[in-house]
Parts: sequence; structure tokens; C-alpha cells
Amino acid sequence: MNSISKLGLVGSVAFSNPTPFKLGISNASNGITAISAAPWGSALACLISYGYITMLGAKGLTDSTKIAILNANYIKERLKGYYRTLYTGEMNRAAHEMIIDCRDFKQNGIEVVDIAKRLMDYGFHAPTVSFPVGGTMMIEPTESESIEELDRFCDAMISIREEIKNASKEDNNNPLKNAPHTQEMLTADIWDFPYTRQQAAFPLAYIADHKFWPTVQRVDDAFGDRNLICSCNPIEDYL
Repeated sequence: MNSISKLGLVGSVAFSNPTPFKLGISNASNGITAISAAPWGSALACLISYGYITMLGAKGLTDSTKIAILNANYIKERLKGYYRTLYTGEMNRAAHEMIIDCRDFKQNGIEVVDIAKRLMDYGFHAPTVSFPVGGTMMIEPTESESIEELDRFCDAMISIREEIKNASKEDNNNPLKNAPHTQEMLTADIWDFPYTRQQAAFPLAYIADHKFWPTVQRVDDAFGDRNLICSCNPIEDYL
């Protein structure tokens, strides 16, 4: 659901007098070199955004914005009663993205990351997790998603909400905590889980026609972020 056509601000932080802090300026008193990109910012990202805006034109960009806002509010209305939405406006509407609060699910032993992993079983890459608010999910469908895709996503989220209702702190052996379920797990001779294979990998009917198989089970994201491992060939192979 995090689609490719997200247009965000690309550039440096604004200062009233930015010259002393500019990247790559040799005579800047407090200047530093680029940290992980070119001295003047991410040129490729700027070109993608510029190209997208140029191809759309004024009317296309306006229409895209309207559709993006409409799509986010459609999801908001479909998930009403299942998930609480944070930060709505005066008309109780969301902007082009909406944030659902998953913190109350802790009483069932479920974290927002469990929902993110379970979405893989339903065929979706999870939206942004725990940003800008910890324990929440920021859903940004953009203008590129069809009504059929929005409905599939909403059906998945509603189904997951029912799974959360049936979960408990005392028992972590449930579809959410064990997600995602790989093809290797489903085809193994031994199935040592208190729910069926169908519930694990095909909880809704549409998934049979659109099945995405995760290649590995859950990984420790925090450990991976803190312990980078290069999977490329040793440097000697390139000499």
C-alpha cells in the first residue's frame, strides 16, 4: 500500500542565513561534507518528482491530489469501528494519509509490528509503522490504487482485527505472532499450530488468486539494523 508515487519535500533544512552551514562549501565556517549523498541533495529523487509533476501537468496534479485524499478517506471510513484514526480535521477527514492507532492491542499481546508481518500473509507490504507516532500505522494509498485494491486491503485489515480480538497475552501461538507463514511451513509434514494451514496462508478467498509467498519467516528487525552484514562477495573477487 505504500505506493511509488509519493511526492515529499526533498532538500535541506531552511535557515535564515544558510551559507555557514551549506554542505560541501569550502569557505563555510560550519559547513560539512555530504553524509550519504551528493553535496546538493538527492538529485535523482528530485528528478523523479519533477518528471512526475511535469507529465501530469497542473490539472493532472490537482486530480491526483484529489484522488489520493479520496482514497485515504475511503479506507478511513471502511475501517471505522475496527481501528481508531488519529489526527482528523474539523470535518473528521484525513488528508492524503491516515494514521490508525494500534497501541490498545497490547492488551491482547499484539504489537503494530505483528499486524505488519501478518499483512504479508494477505499479500500486502505493510504501510509505514510507528511513524510519526509509535505503535501506529500510517496508511498512504496515494492516487495509484484502484477501488478493488483498496477493498482488498480493507478486507485484510478487518480480518486481522478479528484475529486480534481472538488473541491474548497468555498465548503467543497465534497467526499474528507467527506471521509471516512461508511456503516451507505450509508444505511441511508437521503442522504444530492451533490453527489451520488455510487460516495461516489463505485467510480470505481473494488470496488464492493473488498469493504472495514470503521467502523467510520473521526476522529481528532491530538486530538487523544494528548489525549490518554484507552479503556480497569478498573484496578480493573484484581485484
